[in-house]
Parts: sequence; C-alpha cells; structure tokens
Amino acid sequence: MKIAIVRERSDNENRVAATPETVSKLISLGASVAVEAGAGLGSRIPDSDYAAAGASIVATPAAALKQADVVLTVRRPEAAALAGVNPGALLIGALDPYGNDVALAALAKAGVTAMSMEFMPRITRAQVMDILSSQANLAGYQGVIEAAAVFDRAMPMMMTAAGTVRPAKAFVMGAGVAGLQAIATAKRLGAVVSATDVRPAAKEQVESLGGKFIAVEDEEFKQAETAGGYAKQMSAEYQAKQAELTAQHIAKQDIVITTALIPGRPAPRLITKAMVESMAPGSVIVDLAAERGGNVELTVPGQVIEHNGVTIIGYTNVQGRIPTTASQLYARNLLAFLTTLIDAKTKTLAVNWDDELVKATVLTRDGLVVHPSFVGAAMASEAKPVAAKTTATKAATTKPASGKSVTAKAAAPKAAAAKPATPKAPASKPAAEAADAAPVAAPVAKAPTAARKAAKAEAIAVIDAAAAEKPTVAKPVRAKAVKPAADAKAPAAKPATAKKPAAAKTPAAPKGEK
Repeated sequence: MKIAIVRERSDNENRVAATPETVSKLISLGASVAVEAGAGLGSRIPDSDYAAAGASIVATPAAALKQADVVLTVRRPEAAALAGVNPGALLIGALDPYGNDVALAALAKAGVTAMSMEFMPRITRAQVMDILSSQANLAGYQGVIEAAAVFDRAMPMMMTAAGTVRPAKAFVMGAGVAGLQAIATAKRLGAVVSATDVRPAAKEQVESLGGKFIAVEDEEFKQAETAGGYAKQMSAEYQAKQAELTAQHIAKQDIVITTALIPGRPAPRLITKAMVESMAPGSVIVDLAAERGGNVELTVPGQVIEHNGVTIIGYTNVQGRIPTTASQLYARNLLAFLTTLIDAKTKTLAVNWDDELVKATVLTRDGLVVHPSFVGAAMASEAKPVAAKTTATKAATTKPASGKSVTAKAAAPKAAAAKPATPKAPASKPAAEAADAAPVAAPVAKAPTAARKAAKAEAIAVIDAAAAEKPTVAKPVRAKAVKPAADAKAPAAKPATAKKPAAAKTPAAPKGEK
C-alpha cells in the first residue's frame, strides 16, 4: 500500500497534507509513503524531517504518484496530474466539488475514487476528521490577528497617567466555528465584542464567550438552523430587517469580521458599500468568505483594499497564512479518516463502502460520479456535447420498437395523434402502430390479408373507445392479438368452417362509424 504526498500547486497554498508525525503513523499502519521534494517547505517542514520519519523523498510528483494506492492532498489536483496512480486509487482531500462539475467528471474518468473531506458528517466519531472545523477555527483566530495588524490603535482599554484609552469595538458576523474563535481571540486582546448569527443556538454560545448578541429574533430566526447545524438561507424579508439592524450597529464598530458561508452557495452579501462608508476612518473589515465571493460588497478576493479610509482584507486562504499549525491539524484529520479505511491486521486497504463516513464523502468511483448531490450535474455535462446531434437524428428518423426506420413522412400520423382533438390515435402511440392505423379509412395500393385487416379493425375500435373515454391520457394502446378472422370488408373471404359467418363475432365498424 503506497501513499503519495505531493507539493500543492494552487496559488497561495502553503499547507501540506501530511506531516512527519502523521507519516510515521501511516508507516506503522503498513504503508509506504512517498513525498515529493519540497512538499512541506511552505509549512516550514524540511525534507529531512520526512525522511527521518521513514518517508521516501522523490524528485518529481510523477515519481511520488507512480502506482500509488492513496493520494493525500490539500486542494483538488488536476485529473491529468494523477496519471500513474493505480486504478481506483483513493484521492482524499478538500476537493471543493460545488460548481466544479467538469473537474469532477474528469476525476471520475481518470479512474480515481475521490473522497471529499468537506462532506464528513457531523457525528461524534467523525469530529477528529472534520477539516472544516479545524481549519475554520484557525481562520477565525487569524482573521483577528490580521485586523489587529492594520488597526492603527490599541485593542484593549488602557488606563494610564496620560489618560484612558478606550477599547476597540469588534463585531463578528457569523458565530460558527470561525466566528466563535474570532470572538474569543478579540476578547483576549481586550476588545469589546458583539456578534450576530441567524441560528438561535448561537446566542448562548456568543454570550458564553463574553460577547453581546445582535439579531432580529422573530419566528423565522427560531427555525434558521438545519439538522446538521448549518445556517439556512434566510428570506429576503428577514435579510432586509437584519441588514437594517446591522447597518446601525456597524457604523459604531472599529473592526468587523465576516464569516458567513453556506455550503454549496455563494457567500451571502452582508455589508453594503453604504455600510462601509458609515464606518470611521481607520476601521478594518476582514472578509473570511472572500473565497466564495465575499460577505462585503466591496471585497476584492485575494487583495487588501482601502475605501473611504476603511481597510477591507479579502484574503482567500486565511488559514493558509498560518500554514504550520494548519498543516498539523489538517494532516491529523486525514490520518484519522484513513485509519478507518485500513485493516490493522492485514495492513492493507479495506474500504467499507457501507460505512456512513465513506458514503458521505465518496464523489467518484469505478469511473462514475456517484455522490447524490452531483450525479445529475455530471450526467447533464456529459449529455451536452451530443444533445444537438441526437435532436437532429430524431428529427430525421424515428426508430420504433420493431427496429425499422420510419421516415418523417411515415411518422406524421404520430404527430397529428398527439393533439387531443384528433380522434385518430392516442397521443403517445408508437410510430409503427400509428403508421398502420392511419391508412384504414383510405384505399391502399396492395390489399392486406384478411387477418391483418381484422386486427386493424379491432385495434381501431380499441383506440376509439380509449380516445372517447380519456382523450388526454398519453399511455400507449396496444392492439390485442386476434385469431385470423373474416376480412372486414369481405366476410365471405373467410375460409369455410362448420359455422356460418353470421355466427362469428362481428368485426368492429370502420373508423368514424358506429
């Protein structure tokens, strides 16, 4: 069992998916670990530390990935970069599948089993594997540090002989993992902290950390949390009321930290340009949702800007700005999950596909996108290239169940039959049957056999009865098979039998007659 660790290629990504600590534990589980040279330098981990832990240091990513059974990563790699891994190799990391259907389909085509750690369920045994919590916690801490670094005044209240310095006022928007850590950090630095969140449970959490809770507490607010503990998308009416309250509060703040994110959606807009302009010069806003578009109207993802004297920080990877600590926690998350996929006795991969952790995180398997949230999008993206060709083909030729081609001319009765007002055939009757039924009322060049004419006559009777009872029903009507009977027009043509023709069942009247 080979595990590969390669250097991250994404911009501004200094984290690494394994540390010397986790490498040694992976080796004790029976794995061999190949680390690309320089993979840990962004997190201040030299190659020598990996080598001391038992890893093999290789010069290129291709050498690390060759015949790998597991690839640990921070960000989703390009599918082409995974060439050389074993078929069905596990790709484990923060794969960010939302809005990346093409990349997801490419991973499936590459034959890897992609497992996205963002989808780890929030259950007790999975807490140690929760990368969202471990990384958001650091983002909340670092957000306050970034704000303090550019804030031109002291954070705590100071009483000196020269006078008293008032404490900074910090407002945290969103009291999830990142928000709660931001509240705690700002409080430790001496700021007067307030916070808001749409989830009712957050009120007690904010107050337990010494913050003041700010929110419109109406009926919608009481039901604004999902079963998984995430915030729900609020109605436009509630957002307007919350925005009015927020606008009044923001105007009095020195530091604002926004953390609002909803999985799979763009970041909600919380702070408008007018709100920014209401703040005093020297104030600071840190937008921790910048990677998803930002909670602030003026945020520029990846940049620090100043507007009307207010500094707006829009770093897209705040946790990556403290990469050493972030890598330590992230690598432990991956190790905890990978341990559940390895048989401790045989020291081999033994994935239990029925495990709820596996079911929740697997995106691709056996060449297909299998996660319920993305199967439809993957199928749609694959269907687009052939949609035009398929439409053109269907317009020219229709293939019935019999396998014979029916030209557009022959299929015309089917199109006419789709109109409820026309009693000739039901709307969804197959083209082959429609083509047979339509000519009954008109003479044909070659007289059909007696058996065929009798079958047609009975089929038409069934069709007329169905159309008269339920003209809008679109279910196909199949004519029942009948024994050879007398010709509908010439009963005398029936082969002689012991019974007289008059005693036989009277065939249905031609269409249009009763």
